[in-house]
Amino acid sequence: MGVEGCTKCIKYMLFFFNFIFWLAGGVILGVALWLRHDPKISNLLELELDGAKAPGTFYVSVHILIAVGAVMMVVGFLGCYGAIQESQCLLGTFFACLVILFACEVAAGIWGYMNRDTVSREMIIYYDSVYDKAMTQTITNSEQKKTIGSVLKVFHETLSCCGKGQGTSILTQLTDKLGVTDLCPSNGYTISCHSRIQELFSDKIYLIGIAAMVVAIIMIFEMIFSMVLCCGIRNSPVY
Repeated sequence: MGVEGCTKCIKYMLFFFNFIFWLAGGVILGVALWLRHDPKISNLLELELDGAKAPGTFYVSVHILIAVGAVMMVVGFLGCYGAIQESQCLLGTFFACLVILFACEVAAGIWGYMNRDTVSREMIIYYDSVYDKAMTQTITNSEQKKTIGSVLKVFHETLSCCGKGQGTSILTQLTDKLGVTDLCPSNGYTISCHSRIQELFSDKIYLIGIAAMVVAIIMIFEMIFSMVLCCGIRNSPVY
Protein backbone atom coordinates (compact mmCIF):
# COMPACT_ATOMS: atom_id res chain seq x y z
CA MET A 1 0.00 0.00 0.00
CA GLY A 2 0.95 3.61 -0.42
CA VAL A 3 -0.59 6.92 0.54
CA GLU A 4 -4.39 7.16 0.54
CA GLY A 5 -7.11 9.78 0.31
CA CYS A 6 -6.21 13.39 -0.40
CA THR A 7 -2.50 12.60 -0.25
CA LYS A 8 -2.91 10.13 -3.10
CA CYS A 9 -4.64 12.85 -5.11
CA ILE A 10 -1.70 15.18 -4.35
CA LYS A 11 0.66 12.47 -5.55
CA TYR A 12 -0.95 12.30 -8.98
CA MET A 13 -1.27 16.07 -9.19
CA LEU A 14 2.44 16.37 -8.45
CA PHE A 15 3.18 13.80 -11.13
CA PHE A 16 1.02 15.77 -13.60
CA PHE A 17 2.71 19.10 -12.79
CA ASN A 18 6.12 17.44 -12.98
CA PHE A 19 5.28 16.08 -16.40
CA ILE A 20 4.27 19.61 -17.48
CA PHE A 21 7.50 20.92 -15.91
CA TRP A 22 9.52 18.33 -17.83
CA LEU A 23 7.77 19.31 -21.05
CA ALA A 24 8.37 23.01 -20.27
CA GLY A 25 12.07 22.24 -19.85
CA GLY A 26 12.05 20.59 -23.26
CA VAL A 27 10.25 23.59 -24.78
CA ILE A 28 12.70 26.06 -23.21
CA LEU A 29 15.62 23.98 -24.43
CA GLY A 30 14.13 23.86 -27.91
CA VAL A 31 13.38 27.61 -27.98
CA ALA A 32 16.88 28.41 -26.71
CA LEU A 33 18.46 26.25 -29.40
CA TRP A 34 16.23 27.93 -32.00
CA LEU A 35 17.31 31.38 -30.77
CA ARG A 36 20.95 30.26 -30.83
CA HIS A 37 20.70 29.15 -34.45
CA ASP A 38 18.13 31.65 -35.74
CA PRO A 39 19.52 32.79 -39.16
CA LYS A 40 18.82 36.49 -38.63
CA ILE A 41 20.42 36.61 -35.19
CA SER A 42 23.37 34.44 -36.21
CA ASN A 43 24.08 36.62 -39.25
CA LEU A 44 24.27 39.72 -37.05
CA LEU A 45 26.00 38.41 -33.93
CA GLU A 46 28.75 36.62 -35.86
CA LEU A 47 29.84 39.78 -37.67
CA GLU A 48 33.37 41.09 -37.10
CA LEU A 49 35.07 44.27 -38.32
CA ASP A 50 38.67 45.29 -37.59
CA GLY A 51 38.82 42.78 -34.74
CA ALA A 52 35.64 44.15 -33.12
CA LYS A 53 32.89 41.57 -32.84
CA ALA A 54 29.19 42.22 -32.54
CA PRO A 55 27.96 42.32 -28.89
CA GLY A 56 27.38 38.83 -27.50
CA THR A 57 25.12 39.69 -24.54
CA PHE A 58 22.15 38.03 -26.20
CA TYR A 59 24.05 34.77 -26.66
CA VAL A 60 24.99 34.76 -22.96
CA SER A 61 21.28 34.80 -22.09
CA VAL A 62 20.55 32.07 -24.64
CA HIS A 63 23.29 29.80 -23.29
CA ILE A 64 21.88 30.23 -19.78
CA LEU A 65 18.46 29.23 -21.14
CA ILE A 66 19.93 26.10 -22.71
CA ALA A 67 21.41 25.10 -19.35
CA VAL A 68 18.15 25.87 -17.52
CA GLY A 69 16.10 23.82 -19.99
CA ALA A 70 18.39 20.81 -19.63
CA VAL A 71 18.36 21.04 -15.81
CA MET A 72 14.57 21.37 -15.79
CA MET A 73 14.20 18.17 -17.77
CA VAL A 74 16.43 16.28 -15.32
CA VAL A 75 14.67 17.74 -12.26
CA GLY A 76 11.24 17.10 -13.79
CA PHE A 77 12.11 13.44 -14.32
CA LEU A 78 13.40 13.25 -10.74
CA GLY A 79 10.12 14.67 -9.44
CA CYS A 80 7.99 12.28 -11.52
CA TYR A 81 9.98 9.26 -10.36
CA GLY A 82 9.96 10.42 -6.73
CA ALA A 83 6.19 10.93 -6.77
CA ILE A 84 5.45 7.50 -8.27
CA GLN A 85 7.89 5.73 -5.91
CA GLU A 86 6.66 7.82 -2.94
CA SER A 87 10.27 8.36 -1.88
CA GLN A 88 10.87 11.01 0.76
CA CYS A 89 14.54 11.20 -0.20
CA LEU A 90 13.83 11.84 -3.88
CA LEU A 91 11.03 14.30 -3.10
CA GLY A 92 13.26 16.18 -0.66
CA THR A 93 16.03 16.37 -3.28
CA PHE A 94 13.47 17.48 -5.84
CA PHE A 95 12.19 20.23 -3.52
CA ALA A 96 15.74 21.48 -2.87
CA CYS A 97 16.45 21.58 -6.62
CA LEU A 98 13.21 23.51 -7.20
CA VAL A 99 14.11 26.10 -4.56
CA ILE A 100 17.54 26.64 -6.15
CA LEU A 101 16.04 26.86 -9.66
CA PHE A 102 13.33 29.26 -8.49
CA ALA A 103 15.87 31.52 -6.78
CA CYS A 104 18.04 31.52 -9.91
CA GLU A 105 15.04 32.28 -12.10
CA VAL A 106 13.97 35.21 -9.92
CA ALA A 107 17.52 36.60 -9.96
CA ALA A 108 17.76 36.12 -13.73
CA GLY A 109 14.34 37.75 -14.19
CA ILE A 110 15.37 40.83 -12.20
CA TRP A 111 18.64 41.10 -14.12
CA GLY A 112 16.84 40.61 -17.44
CA TYR A 113 14.25 43.30 -16.63
CA MET A 114 16.93 45.80 -15.62
CA ASN A 115 18.92 45.06 -18.81
CA ARG A 116 16.02 44.44 -21.20
CA ASP A 117 17.17 47.17 -23.60
CA THR A 118 20.90 46.42 -23.36
CA VAL A 119 21.04 43.92 -26.23
CA SER A 120 19.33 46.13 -28.80
CA ARG A 121 21.21 49.22 -27.58
CA GLU A 122 24.60 47.51 -27.91
CA MET A 123 23.71 46.23 -31.37
CA ILE A 124 22.55 49.70 -32.48
CA ILE A 125 25.83 51.23 -31.28
CA TYR A 126 27.74 48.57 -33.20
CA TYR A 127 25.65 49.18 -36.32
CA ASP A 128 26.18 52.93 -36.08
CA SER A 129 29.96 52.50 -35.85
CA VAL A 130 29.98 50.27 -38.95
CA TYR A 131 27.64 52.63 -40.83
CA ASP A 132 29.74 55.71 -40.02
CA LYS A 133 32.88 53.97 -41.23
CA ALA A 134 31.14 52.85 -44.39
CA MET A 135 29.98 56.38 -45.19
CA THR A 136 33.30 58.11 -44.49
CA GLN A 137 36.37 55.90 -44.85
CA THR A 138 35.07 53.88 -47.77
CA ILE A 139 34.87 56.90 -50.05
CA THR A 140 38.66 57.31 -50.07
CA ASN A 141 39.79 53.74 -49.46
CA SER A 142 38.66 51.11 -51.95
CA GLU A 143 39.83 48.14 -49.79
CA GLN A 144 38.01 49.45 -46.74
CA LYS A 145 35.00 50.12 -48.94
CA LYS A 146 34.75 46.45 -49.84
CA THR A 147 35.33 45.12 -46.30
CA ILE A 148 33.10 47.50 -44.37
CA GLY A 149 30.46 47.53 -47.07
CA SER A 150 30.10 43.74 -46.95
CA VAL A 151 29.61 43.81 -43.15
CA LEU A 152 27.05 46.61 -43.35
CA LYS A 153 25.14 44.94 -46.16
CA VAL A 154 24.66 41.86 -43.98
CA PHE A 155 22.70 44.09 -41.59
CA HIS A 156 20.65 45.57 -44.43
CA GLU A 157 19.89 42.30 -46.21
CA THR A 158 19.15 40.40 -42.99
CA LEU A 159 16.86 43.03 -41.45
CA SER A 160 15.43 44.45 -44.72
CA CYS A 161 16.41 47.97 -43.75
CA CYS A 162 18.84 50.72 -44.70
CA GLY A 163 20.37 53.56 -42.68
CA LYS A 164 20.02 54.89 -39.15
CA GLY A 165 16.85 56.79 -39.99
CA GLN A 166 14.77 58.14 -42.85
CA GLY A 167 17.34 60.79 -43.79
CA THR A 168 20.35 58.47 -43.76
CA SER A 169 18.35 55.84 -45.63
CA ILE A 170 17.65 58.24 -48.51
CA LEU A 171 21.28 59.42 -48.47
CA THR A 172 22.61 55.85 -48.64
CA GLN A 173 20.30 54.94 -51.49
CA LEU A 174 21.46 58.07 -53.33
CA THR A 175 25.16 57.16 -52.92
CA ASP A 176 24.32 53.64 -54.07
CA LYS A 177 22.74 54.99 -57.26
CA LEU A 178 25.77 57.24 -57.88
CA GLY A 179 28.06 54.20 -57.53
CA VAL A 180 29.91 55.60 -54.51
CA THR A 181 28.63 52.86 -52.21
CA ASP A 182 26.78 49.54 -52.48
CA LEU A 183 25.07 49.15 -49.15
CA CYS A 184 21.25 49.13 -49.34
CA PRO A 185 19.27 46.03 -50.31
CA SER A 186 18.32 45.79 -53.96
CA ASN A 187 14.63 46.19 -53.07
CA GLY A 188 15.32 49.73 -51.88
CA TYR A 189 14.08 49.50 -48.28
CA THR A 190 13.80 52.83 -46.44
CA ILE A 191 13.00 51.43 -42.98
CA SER A 192 15.37 52.48 -40.19
CA CYS A 193 17.73 49.73 -39.06
CA HIS A 194 17.45 51.06 -35.51
CA SER A 195 13.75 50.14 -35.38
CA ARG A 196 14.42 46.77 -37.04
CA ILE A 197 17.10 45.87 -34.48
CA GLN A 198 14.83 46.83 -31.59
CA GLU A 199 11.96 44.78 -33.02
CA LEU A 200 14.15 41.71 -33.56
CA PHE A 201 15.66 41.52 -30.08
CA SER A 202 12.74 42.95 -28.07
CA ASP A 203 10.38 40.31 -29.44
CA LYS A 204 12.81 37.57 -28.43
CA ILE A 205 13.29 39.03 -24.92
CA TYR A 206 9.52 39.15 -24.29
CA LEU A 207 9.21 35.55 -25.50
CA ILE A 208 11.81 34.50 -22.93
CA GLY A 209 10.02 36.50 -20.20
CA ILE A 210 6.64 34.86 -20.85
CA ALA A 211 8.21 31.40 -20.74
CA ALA A 212 9.94 32.23 -17.44
CA MET A 213 6.67 33.42 -15.84
CA VAL A 214 4.82 30.25 -16.83
CA VAL A 215 7.61 28.04 -15.47
CA ALA A 216 7.76 30.03 -12.20
CA ILE A 217 4.02 29.46 -11.58
CA ILE A 218 4.41 25.72 -12.23
CA MET A 219 7.38 25.59 -9.85
CA ILE A 220 5.42 27.20 -7.02
CA PHE A 221 2.67 24.55 -7.30
CA GLU A 222 5.28 21.80 -7.46
CA MET A 223 7.05 22.99 -4.31
CA ILE A 224 3.75 23.02 -2.43
CA PHE A 225 2.65 19.59 -3.67
CA SER A 226 6.06 17.98 -3.08
CA MET A 227 6.13 19.12 0.56
CA VAL A 228 2.52 18.04 1.17
CA LEU A 229 3.22 14.62 -0.37
CA CYS A 230 6.46 14.25 1.57
CA CYS A 231 4.65 14.99 4.84
CA GLY A 232 1.83 12.62 3.85
CA ILE A 233 4.31 9.79 3.20
CA ARG A 234 6.01 10.43 6.54
CA ASN A 235 2.67 10.33 8.44
CA SER A 236 1.36 7.30 6.55
CA PRO A 237 0.98 4.21 8.81
CA VAL A 238 2.42 2.10 5.99
CA TYR A 239 5.81 3.71 6.55
